[in-house]
Amino acid sequence: MAIPTDLFEKARTHDRLEQLNAAREHDLLPYFRLVEAEPGPIALMEGRERITLGSNNYLGLTGDERVKQAARDALDHYGTGLTGSRFMNGTTPLHLELERELADWMGSEDALVFTAGYLANVGCIATLLGPQDTVICDSGDHASILDAVSMARARIRPFRHNRLDKLEKMLDRAGSDGGGVLVVVDGVFSMEGDLAPLPQVVELCRRYGARLMVDEAHGVGVLGENGTGASELLGVAGDVDLRMGTFSKSLASCGGFIAGPSEVIDFLRVQSRAFMFTASAVPAAVGAALGALRIIRSDEGRELLGRVLDNARYLHRGLSELGFEVVEPTTLPDGSQVITPIVPVVIGDDWRAVLFWKALYEAGVYANVALYPAVPRGGALLRTSVMATHRREHLDRALEVFEQVQASLPEQPVPAG
Repeated sequence: MAIPTDLFEKARTHDRLEQLNAAREHDLLPYFRLVEAEPGPIALMEGRERITLGSNNYLGLTGDERVKQAARDALDHYGTGLTGSRFMNGTTPLHLELERELADWMGSEDALVFTAGYLANVGCIATLLGPQDTVICDSGDHASILDAVSMARARIRPFRHNRLDKLEKMLDRAGSDGGGVLVVVDGVFSMEGDLAPLPQVVELCRRYGARLMVDEAHGVGVLGENGTGASELLGVAGDVDLRMGTFSKSLASCGGFIAGPSEVIDFLRVQSRAFMFTASAVPAAVGAALGALRIIRSDEGRELLGRVLDNARYLHRGLSELGFEVVEPTTLPDGSQVITPIVPVVIGDDWRAVLFWKALYEAGVYANVALYPAVPRGGALLRTSVMATHRREHLDRALEVFEQVQASLPEQPVPAG
């Protein structure tokens, strides 16, 4: 009888193991760092206060007393958990209230709340698509979108990031695939911080008869007059078929939602496995999201939106003046430019990026690191992001540290081993 291959062998021999072990040996692993207190613009991390430039808490609402009180009220009323799926015993009046307010905010017929943003993408895309259908994705789309397509066993036709000519080529090819066609793009791309050219994407989808879904995870609570995302900012909210959003960024909680036509949302309620067979979010998370949403929709929310974008411009300008390679602003149809709260600094080499991150960290600044395969080979970057609650002295100090680290690091990266 043949002896099967040990399934665990891949864990002992994977191609990143040497690099991972070297990073651990020299305390250069930039992941799983401990946050020991509330993650505001200054956070206690591993025994020291550090300026946080590595959070998606764009409006700083995780520390807002009204949001925390909304979470407490939900906790006190419903307990710590609902012990069942939304489909069975996990739906509360809070869920329905949140869905009504989300639909009204997004200007859509209906909305459906999921336990996680990842599940919102998986639950929507994998339910709507089948093996006979085609999905067309930007190469920069979030991993949850690609996982959803795999689960649906649909044909996937990726196109190069924000290349409209490549998108059109994929749409043309999809015409002979049979089945339906869904184009899925991020409104704001989570690593690059740039926007999808949504007006042109909408026009191409109309021309070729494809449906369009926009992942607004990093756009809701940040962009547009009402804060509903890139689709609103670019004037095409009414032309996008489905929009997805999360609570784990500006809405200061955890979860996600899909907004769209009532018949599609109702179909997802009774067909989406990621919705039907996942435990409902803990009540405190739902309460916090609802509390944050109400702040965002107020006049105060509009002030927070303006503040976070102003901070993004300030940090972007400062890094650029120091000679760092930062992503160019997105030019809007009216000629104005927008810089999202995600301000990546391109370093290039993986090891140099890790060394840069560690030097920042030791000097009291925390940022994120994106390495291959999260970014293309040779495209390692430091992903910085700002909050509305960052003060200028926070950003000025961070810029000073960036300048000091840039001057102190060797030009050549240190090899693994």
